[in-house]
Amino acid sequence: MAGFFGFRDGVVLSRNQFKAQLDRIYRWYTLGLVLFVVMLAVLERMGLPRLWIGTIFMLATISLYAGIGVMSRTTDASEYYVAGRRVPAVYNGMATGADWMSAASFIGLAGTLYLTGYNGLAFIMGWTGGYCLVALVLAPYLRKFGQFTIPDFLGERYGGHLPRLIGLSAAILCSFTYLVAQIYGVGLITSYLTGIAFELGIFLGLGGILVCSFLGGMRAVTWTQVAQYIILVIAYLLPVVWLSVKQTSVPVPQLVYGFQLEKVTAKEKELAADPRELEVRALYRQQSDALSRKLQQPAASLAADREAAVKKMEQLKSANAPVIEVSSAARALAAMPKNETAATVAWTAARAAADVKTQPLNGMPAHAAQFSGDPDGTPQQQALYETSRRNFLALIFCLTVGTAALPHILMRYYTVPSVREARQSVTWSLVCILLLYFTAPALAVLVKYEIFTVLVGTPFDQLPVWVKSWTKVDPALLSVTDINRDNILQLNEMTIGGDIIVLLTPELAGLPYVISGLVAAGGLAAALSTADGLLLTISNALGHDLYYKMIDPNASTVSRVTVSKILLLLVALLAAYVAAQKPADILFLVSAAFSFAAASFFPALSLGIFWKRATGTAAALGMMAGLAVTSYYMVANQPWLRAIFNIRSPIELWWGIDPISAGLFGVPVGFVVIVLVSLVSKPPSQQSDDLVDHIRYPDLKTH
Repeated sequence: MAGFFGFRDGVVLSRNQFKAQLDRIYRWYTLGLVLFVVMLAVLERMGLPRLWIGTIFMLATISLYAGIGVMSRTTDASEYYVAGRRVPAVYNGMATGADWMSAASFIGLAGTLYLTGYNGLAFIMGWTGGYCLVALVLAPYLRKFGQFTIPDFLGERYGGHLPRLIGLSAAILCSFTYLVAQIYGVGLITSYLTGIAFELGIFLGLGGILVCSFLGGMRAVTWTQVAQYIILVIAYLLPVVWLSVKQTSVPVPQLVYGFQLEKVTAKEKELAADPRELEVRALYRQQSDALSRKLQQPAASLAADREAAVKKMEQLKSANAPVIEVSSAARALAAMPKNETAATVAWTAARAAADVKTQPLNGMPAHAAQFSGDPDGTPQQQALYETSRRNFLALIFCLTVGTAALPHILMRYYTVPSVREARQSVTWSLVCILLLYFTAPALAVLVKYEIFTVLVGTPFDQLPVWVKSWTKVDPALLSVTDINRDNILQLNEMTIGGDIIVLLTPELAGLPYVISGLVAAGGLAAALSTADGLLLTISNALGHDLYYKMIDPNASTVSRVTVSKILLLLVALLAAYVAAQKPADILFLVSAAFSFAAASFFPALSLGIFWKRATGTAAALGMMAGLAVTSYYMVANQPWLRAIFNIRSPIELWWGIDPISAGLFGVPVGFVVIVLVSLVSKPPSQQSDDLVDHIRYPDLKTH
C-alpha cells in the first residue's frame, strides 16, 4: 500500500505511475465492495437479522475510512493541507463529487423534489450552474495562486490581516453551518442502521470523521472521499434502477420517469377528489378549529385539559382498568404543556401541522406544476405565481454563486498538480455529480408513484415493516394516524419527511434489506465525506491563517499541523453538540451556508482576480456588509432563527423572497461596497498588481 501515497521503496512515483497505482487499488476496492454486498445478501437469506446487517455496514465502512486515515497520517504541511498537490484530475473529480454529495444532496435532494415537485429543480440547476461558474471564474486562478486556503488568497491579494481575518470568520460561519447539517445526517443514518439513539449515533459517526481528517488531513480525506464516492454512487443508482424495472421494465429511470410522471399527475387528481381523502381533510380542519379556540384563551384551555386528564386517570384507576390503559393516560398527562407559554407554542405548531393536512395531496403541490398560483387566474393567484417564480430564480442565483464560493469545494482545486488539471477536475466533478443529479428527479417521481398507488389504500394492520421502523427512529420523519378510523391509509394520514425518501427506496422497490443497508452506507459516506472537508476547512483556517499567518509566523511545520488537529477536534465536538439539538432541516442549513458563502466570498474573490483596483479595506468592508445583510434577512424572517433570537416583530419579506435565498441581497451589496470604497481609497500596491497578473496570465510561472 505504500504506492497508495505516491512512494515506493523510498522513491517518488511519476505522475503516470501514481495514477496507475490508484487505478489498480480502486478497481480491487470496487470488486471487494460488490463481493461484500453479495456476501451479506447471502447471509440475509440464511437468516442474518436486519440489525446485524445495518451494524456490519456501518462498522465496516467507518473502519475502512479510519484505516485509510491511519495509512495516510502525516505531519507534512503540504500533504496535510493540500495532499501534496499531486491528486490526478479524475480522482480529484471523484473526491470533489463525494465532498459535494453531502447529506443534503444524497438524502435531501430527492426528498425535496418529492415534496415540492418542479420547484425542487432549482437546487439541481443552481448547484450545477455553480460548478460551471467555478470552472470559468475561480478554480484555475486560485490553483495558479498556489496557497493553502481561501483566507490565504484574501490575505495575500489584498494585503494586511483584516481581509484574512474577515475571510476566515466567514469561512468558519458558512462551513460550520454546513457541517452541522452533515453531522445531523450522520446521526440520522447511524440511528437507522443500528437502532441506537439519534444523539449517540451522532457521536459514533463522528469517530469515523475524526480518525480520517485528524490523522492525515487533506491527503487522508482525498483518498477516503474517492472510496466514499464509489460507495455512494452505487448505493444511489441501484435501487432506483430496480424500482424503474419494477414499474416500467426499463432499467434506465432517467429516460422513462416522464411516463411515470403522467401517471402521478392523473393519480394526484384522483386523490384530490377522493371521498375518504376529503373526510380526512375535514377531520383535520376540525382539529385546527379546536386548536384555534384553545389559543384564544390558552390558560383556561390548559386548565380544562389538565382537569379532564386527571379525571380520566381517576376513572381508570377506580374501574381497575388494564395497566396499559392507565399507563397511557399517565403518559398523556405527563406530556401536557407545563404552563401557558409552552401550551401556546405546542398548540400553534399543532395547528400549523393540521392546516397542512387540510390541503389536497397532504399540502404538496402538483408535481408537474411549474409554480404556485396561476398567471391567468385571479389577482391573488397571479401575485402568488409571480412570487413563486421570483423565489425559484432567487434560489438558483444563491446556489450558483454560493457553490462557486464554498471554501471546502475551492480548496479541492489546490490539490491538483497544475492549472490545466484544475480545469479538468471541474469537468470530472460535473460528470461525477451528474450521475446523481440526473437520477434524483426520476427517483422522486418513481417513489411518489409507488406511495400513491401501492402504500396509500393499504390497511393499517398490513403496512410494511419499514413504516413501524422509521416511526421509531423519529415520528417527525414518518408517522401514520388513522384519524377517520377506517383502517385504510389515506395520503393525508401520513406524515413523511423529505430526508428519508432516498433511504426508503430499496424497501419500496421490494429489494432485500441488505440494499437498504447499502443505501444507508452511501448516505453515511456522503455525509462523512463532506463533513471531513468542512472540518479541514475550519481547522485549517484557524491553524494556518489565524495561528501561523497572524499569531506566530515562526511556528514550525509540526506545531502548525498539531494546532490544526487540536482545533479540528474541538470544532467537531461543538458541531456534534449543535447537531444533537436538531436545529433545523438539512436542506435549510445547507442553503443558509450557500447564502453566507455567496455574500461573503464571491464578490471579494472575483473582483480580487479580475479587477486590480480592488483594495483590502474595500474587500473587508464588502465581505462584512454582504454577510451582515444576509444574516439580518435570515434572522428577521426565518421561523427557527426568529425563535432563537426571540424576535416578535412581523415578518417582512423583501419582494416576497424567502429567507433561504437571503444571499440574493448580500451579494450585490458586497459588490457595490467593494467597488465604491475601492474607487475612493488609495490604489493597491505594485505587489498586489503583480499578483493579479501572475494569477490571470498563463505565460507566468505557477507558484
